[in-house]
Amino acid sequence: MSRYSPLLLLAVALSIPAPAAPQTSELPAPPPTRQEDFKEVLHGVEIADPYRWLEDQQSPETRRWIEAQNRYTRSLLDPLPFREAIRRRLTELWRVDTTSIPVEERAGRYLFFKKKAEEELATLYLRRGLDGKDEAILDPRSLSADLSVTADPMELSRDGRRLIYGLRRGGEDEMELRVLDLDTRRDLPDRFPRGLYRGVAWKPDGSGFYYNLQSRETGTLTRFHKLGAAPADDAEVFGRGLGRDVWAGVSEVSDDGRFVLFDVGHGWSYNDLYLQDLTAGGPPRLVTPGLKATLDVQFAGGRLLAMTDWQKPDGAPNGRIVAIDPRDPAPEKWREIVPAGPDALQGFAVAGGKLFVHSLRDVTSRIRIFSLDGKPEGEVPLPGPGSVGILQARADGGEVFFGFQSFTVPPVVYRYDVAARRVDTWAQDRPPFQPALFETRQVWYTSKDGTRVPMFLVHRKGLEPNGQLPTRLYGYGGFRSSQRPFFSVTNAFWIEQGGVYALANIRGGSEFGEDWHRAGMLEKKQNVFDDFIAAAEWLVANRYTNPAKLAIEGGSNGGLLVGAALTQRPDLFRAVVCRFPDLDMIGYRRFENNNPPALQEYGDASKPEHFKFLLAYSPYQKVKPGTKYPAVLLTTGDNDTRVPPLQARKMTARLQAATASGIASGRPVLLLYDTVAGHAGGRTAGKVIEDSTLELAFVAWQLGMEVK
Repeated sequence: MSRYSPLLLLAVALSIPAPAAPQTSELPAPPPTRQEDFKEVLHGVEIADPYRWLEDQQSPETRRWIEAQNRYTRSLLDPLPFREAIRRRLTELWRVDTTSIPVEERAGRYLFFKKKAEEELATLYLRRGLDGKDEAILDPRSLSADLSVTADPMELSRDGRRLIYGLRRGGEDEMELRVLDLDTRRDLPDRFPRGLYRGVAWKPDGSGFYYNLQSRETGTLTRFHKLGAAPADDAEVFGRGLGRDVWAGVSEVSDDGRFVLFDVGHGWSYNDLYLQDLTAGGPPRLVTPGLKATLDVQFAGGRLLAMTDWQKPDGAPNGRIVAIDPRDPAPEKWREIVPAGPDALQGFAVAGGKLFVHSLRDVTSRIRIFSLDGKPEGEVPLPGPGSVGILQARADGGEVFFGFQSFTVPPVVYRYDVAARRVDTWAQDRPPFQPALFETRQVWYTSKDGTRVPMFLVHRKGLEPNGQLPTRLYGYGGFRSSQRPFFSVTNAFWIEQGGVYALANIRGGSEFGEDWHRAGMLEKKQNVFDDFIAAAEWLVANRYTNPAKLAIEGGSNGGLLVGAALTQRPDLFRAVVCRFPDLDMIGYRRFENNNPPALQEYGDASKPEHFKFLLAYSPYQKVKPGTKYPAVLLTTGDNDTRVPPLQARKMTARLQAATASGIASGRPVLLLYDTVAGHAGGRTAGKVIEDSTLELAFVAWQLGMEVK
């Protein structure tokens, strides 16, 4: 019990002040990087790319460069005197027992992940009935000696006997597909080679399943596999000719096996629905011609329910829910169940003859209950302001599982009993953290074009703004991804130390519906950066911090965000953490990656009308020699097959050569490069703690934070 004592907050008795930025003689220069005179002309504009050679990931020169960069980064971060104190506290917070929300339930069999405090990776468990014994099904220790292989459950058969799962190596998106018999605990002979599998759907009788396989040449094709057959003989049933720049494939099969639902996503802005009636015969039929609307659809008994922003004449950007008869699915025949309102819909589920709708009001979650005819029947009680995750339920079941968390409330998994109208706790993380010591505020600020944008601030209770508070500002801004309150071990450490954590809900996400998303994509992407910069300016103007005490962070699309911010306003920040980033938006079209539909979100520089706005902000091209840039830590890994790691390599080299503040002002440009992990994970708990320790040590050092 002592590991959860409040005294742990004082476990590190010695207060170690962060050193001042090293003088020129104390901070070594980064490893030299060769420049080449490479230029290309695009739409009449000459584009210099002196580090094009770093795009070759496997060349001996690139590998030597990566090794040298890692040595340089560790030579500066490892000696920081408070690094061990950070690692120790993160370990206390991270090393606790955790249990996930059930990822699948069929025939009373629940699948979920569980990890004991001392374990490095989570194990997939099976529980037969709510009160059954937990049985380990897929233990990562049995998959690889170095724990680099993880198992991803994809779909459980209707009778709960067989599980389709993927084996993922080193955190890459690609996986091997297998079928596990849960009764015998043995894989069936049906094995599929490494590939980009984008979803599966069992036939109700369990005789076979549909699967989506993405190829860089053909896009995503759907095939049907009959159990026992050779995968090479599987018939192609959907996707041919749709192209590589869409998300396409099977979505679901109706409970009676008559209808198969296919979805074609055009980026993140709209998707088309196709239905195939296996009884009537014939190919899948497009049922949403010309709508160009977002649709999240699932079968519920004999009909389809859809969350959509389509509505005549002006649309419903916050979303509404409609019922669709699969035998007569024309849009003019859709029947509205939940009308559009002030809340931005995020998802829905059906259980026990009720409809459960997750929505956001000012970026705070609600779960409302409706009859299947749309009659309001109250709400699921939540413990307070915070964030709900996916609603996990089955239309033929009587329960709804959902996760809940906030900036100061660690994750909890709840089970809602529909008949009893009762919420029970399924699982709860219990790190040694005291929520009562901290508070969360939501403020609103004005962006460059006059748009009002909300931002969360998290810090110790009673903390008074004095212009000197070490502050970390985070954002994402893209791909309809709403950034809601979430619990983070690194954030818990930061606010314990007296820092401020800020999350800006900038445009590009879905916090306020599809209009909010579209206002931050393609030619309007600069709105995202303006919103983020305005958030930083608000923090300074309202005396929370100042540019010497302000760090910004983001990953993936958020890495693009902070890359744009640091090149557009280098004077506004002291430190930048840029994780797994997109940065070369002119070259993006050339890169081999698993996300070609992202061109519909970002734009394609081969198109003249896109080239102009991409060149205006592309961080890699915006780096200017002689500029006093902030300190920058870029992170990436060899197995990131979604966001090409070459972008972080090239940006590191260009910033190191260009910055006028690196050696002289103690603001280095560093690269932390993982030769095993990728975008989809692949890191053990120990590795996550180590990487997080280095990131926090970097930020604390740069902001002059006193680590207790």
